[in-house]
Amino acid sequence: MNRKFVNEESGADRNAPIGIFDSGLGGLTVFKAIKKLLPNENFVYLGDTARVPYGSKSRQTVQRFSEQICQFLLDIPVKAIVIACNTASSAALDYLESKVTVPIIGVIRPGVKALIQRGARMVGILGTSGTINSGTYLKALEAAGFSGETESQACPLFVPLVEEGWHNHVVTEQVARLYLQQMIMHSPDALILGCTHYPLLEPVLRRLLPKTFIIDSPAAVARDLATLLEEKALLRQSDAPGSTRFYITDLPQKFEELSRQFLGYELKNLEKLPIETLERYTEKHSC
Repeated sequence: MNRKFVNEESGADRNAPIGIFDSGLGGLTVFKAIKKLLPNENFVYLGDTARVPYGSKSRQTVQRFSEQICQFLLDIPVKAIVIACNTASSAALDYLESKVTVPIIGVIRPGVKALIQRGARMVGILGTSGTINSGTYLKALEAAGFSGETESQACPLFVPLVEEGWHNHVVTEQVARLYLQQMIMHSPDALILGCTHYPLLEPVLRRLLPKTFIIDSPAAVARDLATLLEEKALLRQSDAPGSTRFYITDLPQKFEELSRQFLGYELKNLEKLPIETLERYTEKHSC
Protein backbone atom coordinates (compact mmCIF):
# COMPACT_ATOMS: atom_id res chain seq x y z
CA MET A 1 0.00 0.00 0.00
CA ASN A 2 2.62 2.51 -1.05
CA ARG A 3 0.32 4.26 -3.46
CA LYS A 4 -0.32 7.99 -2.98
CA PHE A 5 -3.97 8.80 -3.55
CA VAL A 6 -5.29 12.24 -4.33
CA ASN A 7 -8.39 14.35 -4.72
CA GLU A 8 -8.74 14.42 -8.49
CA GLU A 9 -10.17 17.95 -8.29
CA SER A 10 -6.70 18.91 -7.14
CA GLY A 11 -7.19 22.70 -6.86
CA ALA A 12 -9.54 21.94 -3.95
CA ASP A 13 -12.92 23.56 -4.40
CA ARG A 14 -13.94 25.79 -1.47
CA ASN A 15 -17.50 24.53 -1.86
CA ALA A 16 -16.52 20.86 -1.72
CA PRO A 17 -17.61 19.11 1.48
CA ILE A 18 -15.51 18.26 4.51
CA GLY A 19 -15.25 14.49 4.97
CA ILE A 20 -15.59 13.09 8.50
CA PHE A 21 -15.33 9.42 9.39
CA ASP A 22 -15.51 7.19 12.44
CA SER A 23 -15.99 3.51 13.11
CA GLY A 24 -19.52 4.33 14.24
CA LEU A 25 -21.52 6.83 16.28
CA GLY A 26 -18.98 8.57 18.49
CA GLY A 27 -17.69 10.78 15.70
CA LEU A 28 -21.04 12.58 15.71
CA THR A 29 -19.78 14.57 18.73
CA VAL A 30 -16.96 15.85 16.53
CA PHE A 31 -19.31 16.53 13.61
CA LYS A 32 -21.61 18.49 15.95
CA ALA A 33 -18.75 20.71 17.16
CA ILE A 34 -17.48 21.36 13.63
CA LYS A 35 -20.98 22.07 12.32
CA LYS A 36 -21.53 24.54 15.17
CA LEU A 37 -18.32 26.43 14.38
CA LEU A 38 -18.64 26.16 10.59
CA PRO A 39 -22.40 26.10 9.89
CA ASN A 40 -22.03 27.12 6.24
CA GLU A 41 -19.75 24.25 5.27
CA ASN A 42 -20.91 21.13 3.45
CA PHE A 43 -20.20 17.77 5.07
CA VAL A 44 -20.04 14.07 4.32
CA TYR A 45 -20.05 11.78 7.37
CA LEU A 46 -19.24 8.08 7.12
CA GLY A 47 -19.80 5.72 10.04
CA ASP A 48 -18.18 2.34 9.42
CA THR A 49 -20.64 0.49 11.66
CA ALA A 50 -20.25 -2.81 9.79
CA ARG A 51 -16.65 -3.12 11.03
CA VAL A 52 -16.94 -1.53 14.47
CA PRO A 53 -15.10 -1.64 16.86
CA TYR A 54 -11.77 -0.57 15.43
CA GLY A 55 -10.13 -0.87 18.86
CA SER A 56 -9.91 -4.67 18.65
CA LYS A 57 -8.35 -4.63 15.16
CA SER A 58 -4.63 -4.68 14.30
CA ARG A 59 -2.88 -1.45 13.35
CA GLN A 60 -2.54 -2.66 9.76
CA THR A 61 -6.25 -3.46 9.53
CA VAL A 62 -7.24 -0.04 10.87
CA GLN A 63 -4.90 1.58 8.35
CA ARG A 64 -6.48 -0.44 5.54
CA PHE A 65 -10.04 0.47 6.61
CA SER A 66 -9.08 4.14 6.97
CA GLU A 67 -7.37 4.20 3.58
CA GLN A 68 -10.45 2.71 1.92
CA ILE A 69 -12.68 5.33 3.51
CA CYS A 70 -10.35 8.19 2.57
CA GLN A 71 -10.32 7.07 -1.05
CA PHE A 72 -14.11 6.89 -1.07
CA LEU A 73 -14.30 10.42 0.38
CA LEU A 74 -11.74 11.76 -2.10
CA ASP A 75 -13.75 10.33 -4.96
CA ILE A 76 -16.77 12.46 -3.91
CA PRO A 77 -14.55 14.66 -3.74
CA VAL A 78 -13.93 16.32 -0.34
CA LYS A 79 -11.61 19.23 0.40
CA ALA A 80 -10.46 18.02 3.85
CA ILE A 81 -10.75 14.92 6.03
CA VAL A 82 -11.34 14.60 9.77
CA ILE A 83 -10.60 11.25 11.42
CA ALA A 84 -13.22 11.45 14.19
CA CYS A 85 -12.01 8.26 15.89
CA ASN A 86 -9.29 7.90 18.52
CA THR A 87 -8.22 4.44 17.35
CA ALA A 88 -7.95 5.46 13.69
CA SER A 89 -6.23 8.74 14.64
CA SER A 90 -3.63 6.76 16.58
CA ALA A 91 -3.12 3.96 14.06
CA ALA A 92 -3.61 5.66 10.72
CA LEU A 93 -3.15 9.45 10.80
CA ASP A 94 0.63 9.46 10.25
CA TYR A 95 0.22 6.80 7.57
CA LEU A 96 -2.49 8.74 5.75
CA GLU A 97 -0.72 12.12 5.99
CA SER A 98 1.93 10.79 3.63
CA LYS A 99 -0.71 9.71 1.11
CA VAL A 100 -3.60 12.18 1.16
CA THR A 101 -3.16 15.46 -0.68
CA VAL A 102 -6.00 17.30 1.07
CA PRO A 103 -5.72 18.56 4.68
CA ILE A 104 -6.33 15.74 7.18
CA ILE A 105 -6.51 15.87 10.98
CA GLY A 106 -7.33 13.48 13.80
CA VAL A 107 -8.79 13.94 17.27
CA ILE A 108 -5.73 13.33 19.47
CA ARG A 109 -3.36 16.22 18.70
CA PRO A 110 -6.02 18.97 18.97
CA GLY A 111 -7.08 17.71 22.41
CA VAL A 112 -3.48 17.54 23.60
CA LYS A 113 -2.81 21.01 22.20
CA ALA A 114 -5.80 22.39 24.13
CA LEU A 115 -4.50 20.72 27.28
CA ILE A 116 -1.03 22.24 26.89
CA GLN A 117 -2.59 25.68 26.39
CA ARG A 118 -4.55 25.14 29.60
CA GLY A 119 -1.29 24.79 31.53
CA ALA A 120 -2.41 21.78 33.58
CA ARG A 121 0.25 20.00 35.61
CA MET A 122 -1.73 16.89 36.61
CA VAL A 123 -3.79 15.25 33.89
CA GLY A 124 -6.32 12.43 33.88
CA ILE A 125 -6.88 10.42 30.70
CA LEU A 126 -9.99 8.31 30.11
CA GLY A 127 -10.37 6.01 27.13
CA THR A 128 -11.26 2.60 25.82
CA SER A 129 -8.98 -0.28 26.80
CA GLY A 130 -7.34 -0.17 23.38
CA THR A 131 -6.60 3.56 23.53
CA ILE A 132 -5.25 3.43 27.08
CA ASN A 133 -3.15 0.31 26.47
CA SER A 134 -1.65 1.86 23.33
CA GLY A 135 -0.24 4.79 25.30
CA THR A 136 -1.30 7.08 22.46
CA TYR A 137 -2.11 10.08 24.63
CA LEU A 138 1.01 9.67 26.77
CA LYS A 139 3.15 9.70 23.61
CA ALA A 140 1.29 12.73 22.25
CA LEU A 141 1.70 14.60 25.54
CA GLU A 142 5.42 13.83 25.61
CA ALA A 143 5.80 14.95 22.00
CA ALA A 144 4.03 18.22 22.88
CA GLY A 145 6.49 18.88 25.71
CA PHE A 146 4.22 18.03 28.66
CA SER A 147 6.27 17.22 31.76
CA GLY A 148 3.58 16.97 34.44
CA GLU A 149 1.89 13.97 36.04
CA THR A 150 -0.61 11.74 34.27
CA GLU A 151 -3.13 9.15 35.39
CA SER A 152 -4.81 6.93 32.81
CA GLN A 153 -7.95 4.84 33.23
CA ALA A 154 -9.62 2.47 30.79
CA CYS A 155 -13.44 2.68 30.93
CA PRO A 156 -14.70 -0.11 28.64
CA LEU A 157 -18.32 0.07 29.85
CA PHE A 158 -18.76 3.76 29.00
CA VAL A 159 -19.45 3.22 25.28
CA PRO A 160 -22.26 0.63 25.74
CA LEU A 161 -23.78 2.79 28.50
CA VAL A 162 -23.83 5.81 26.18
CA GLU A 163 -25.32 3.80 23.33
CA GLU A 164 -27.96 2.46 25.71
CA GLY A 165 -28.97 6.08 26.34
CA TRP A 166 -27.79 5.97 29.95
CA HIS A 167 -25.29 8.83 29.73
CA ASN A 168 -26.78 10.60 32.80
CA HIS A 169 -28.13 7.52 34.59
CA VAL A 170 -27.54 6.47 38.21
CA VAL A 171 -26.01 3.18 37.02
CA THR A 172 -23.54 5.07 34.82
CA GLU A 173 -22.54 7.24 37.77
CA GLN A 174 -21.94 4.14 39.89
CA VAL A 175 -19.76 2.60 37.16
CA ALA A 176 -17.88 5.87 36.70
CA ARG A 177 -17.28 6.16 40.43
CA LEU A 178 -15.65 2.72 40.41
CA TYR A 179 -13.46 3.58 37.42
CA LEU A 180 -12.45 6.97 38.82
CA GLN A 181 -11.69 6.06 42.42
CA GLN A 182 -8.06 7.14 42.19
CA MET A 183 -8.80 10.27 40.16
CA ILE A 184 -11.48 11.35 42.63
CA MET A 185 -8.83 11.11 45.37
CA HIS A 186 -6.17 13.00 43.37
CA SER A 187 -8.46 15.52 41.60
CA PRO A 188 -6.41 16.18 38.45
CA ASP A 189 -6.22 19.71 37.02
CA ALA A 190 -7.61 18.59 33.66
CA LEU A 191 -9.22 15.54 32.08
CA ILE A 192 -8.86 14.29 28.51
CA LEU A 193 -11.76 12.25 27.16
CA GLY A 194 -9.98 9.79 24.88
CA CYS A 195 -13.11 8.49 23.17
CA THR A 196 -15.59 10.43 21.07
CA HIS A 197 -18.53 8.87 22.98
CA TYR A 198 -17.36 10.27 26.30
CA PRO A 199 -18.45 13.94 25.91
CA LEU A 200 -22.01 12.70 26.50
CA LEU A 201 -20.89 11.64 29.98
CA GLU A 202 -19.77 15.12 31.03
CA PRO A 203 -22.67 15.69 33.49
CA VAL A 204 -21.65 12.54 35.40
CA LEU A 205 -17.94 13.30 35.20
CA ARG A 206 -18.43 16.86 36.41
CA ARG A 207 -20.32 15.64 39.47
CA LEU A 208 -17.51 13.23 40.34
CA LEU A 209 -14.63 15.59 39.50
CA PRO A 210 -16.04 19.07 40.23
CA LYS A 211 -12.62 20.78 40.41
CA THR A 212 -11.27 19.20 37.22
CA PHE A 213 -11.38 21.03 33.90
CA ILE A 214 -12.65 18.73 31.12
CA ILE A 215 -10.90 19.30 27.80
CA ASP A 216 -13.46 19.73 25.03
CA SER A 217 -11.68 17.69 22.35
CA PRO A 218 -14.44 17.97 19.69
CA ALA A 219 -14.35 21.78 20.01
CA ALA A 220 -10.53 21.68 19.80
CA VAL A 221 -10.76 19.63 16.60
CA ALA A 222 -13.24 22.14 15.16
CA ARG A 223 -10.96 25.09 15.95
CA ASP A 224 -7.91 23.41 14.46
CA LEU A 225 -9.85 22.45 11.33
CA ALA A 226 -11.15 26.01 10.89
CA THR A 227 -7.62 27.37 11.22
CA LEU A 228 -6.29 24.84 8.73
CA LEU A 229 -9.00 25.61 6.17
CA GLU A 230 -8.38 29.34 6.56
CA GLU A 231 -4.63 28.87 6.05
CA LYS A 232 -5.33 26.85 2.90
CA ALA A 233 -7.95 29.35 1.65
CA LEU A 234 -10.54 26.56 1.69
CA LEU A 235 -13.27 28.08 3.86
CA ARG A 236 -16.59 28.16 2.02
CA GLN A 237 -17.53 31.72 1.07
CA SER A 238 -21.28 31.57 1.52
CA ASP A 239 -23.87 32.75 4.03
CA ALA A 240 -26.17 29.86 3.13
CA PRO A 241 -26.30 26.88 5.50
CA GLY A 242 -24.31 23.92 4.28
CA SER A 243 -25.66 20.46 3.49
CA THR A 244 -24.71 17.10 5.03
CA ARG A 245 -24.80 13.55 3.68
CA PHE A 246 -24.57 10.64 6.12
CA TYR A 247 -23.32 7.22 5.05
CA ILE A 248 -23.42 4.12 7.21
CA THR A 249 -22.08 0.66 6.41
CA ASP A 250 -24.60 -1.22 8.57
CA LEU A 251 -27.53 -0.87 11.01
CA PRO A 252 -29.01 2.35 9.64
CA GLN A 253 -32.13 2.18 11.86
CA LYS A 254 -30.12 1.98 15.09
CA PHE A 255 -27.89 4.80 13.90
CA GLU A 256 -30.93 6.99 13.29
CA GLU A 257 -32.31 6.27 16.76
CA LEU A 258 -29.03 6.87 18.60
CA SER A 259 -28.17 9.99 16.63
CA ARG A 260 -30.65 11.93 18.76
CA GLN A 261 -28.47 11.35 21.83
CA PHE A 262 -25.41 12.74 20.06
CA LEU A 263 -26.93 15.57 18.03
CA GLY A 264 -30.19 16.44 19.75
CA TYR A 265 -32.17 15.43 16.67
CA GLU A 266 -32.77 12.21 14.77
CA LEU A 267 -31.06 11.78 11.43
CA LYS A 268 -33.17 10.87 8.44
CA ASN A 269 -32.35 9.71 4.92
CA LEU A 270 -29.19 7.85 5.88
CA GLU A 271 -27.48 6.21 2.95
CA LYS A 272 -26.30 2.64 3.47
CA LEU A 273 -22.92 2.11 1.82
CA PRO A 274 -22.19 -1.54 0.98
CA ILE A 275 -18.95 -2.60 2.62
CA GLU A 276 -17.97 -4.16 -0.71
CA THR A 277 -17.78 -0.64 -2.14
CA LEU A 278 -15.04 0.26 0.32
CA GLU A 279 -13.21 -3.05 -0.01
CA ARG A 280 -12.98 -2.60 -3.78
CA TYR A 281 -10.52 0.25 -3.22
CA THR A 282 -8.01 -2.21 -1.76
CA GLU A 283 -8.68 -4.71 -4.55
CA LYS A 284 -8.34 -1.98 -7.15
CA HIS A 285 -4.88 -0.93 -5.97
CA SER A 286 -3.44 -4.20 -4.64
CA CYS A 287 -1.69 -5.19 -7.85
